[in-house]
Amino acid sequence: MKELLRSTDPTIIAFATALLQGEDIDCFQMDVNMSILEGGIGIFPRRLMVHSDLHDAAVKVMADNDIPLGL
Repeated sequence: MKELLRSTDPTIIAFATALLQGEDIDCFQMDVNMSILEGGIGIFPRRLMVHSDLHDAAVKVMADNDIPLGL
């Protein structure tokens, strides 16, 4: 797995996930449960991971849709 996207905005993560699923690119959200530690204030970024072989295709999908990768 390779990191594709990092953001504190859950709507960007959700939109990016939907776009990747539409292109048949599997992804996995990491750090989702950090809200337990942070108290739900959104200071810790969430990461979106994709398979290493599909990373370049996923970056292209993000670029085509003007989604900042936040890396």
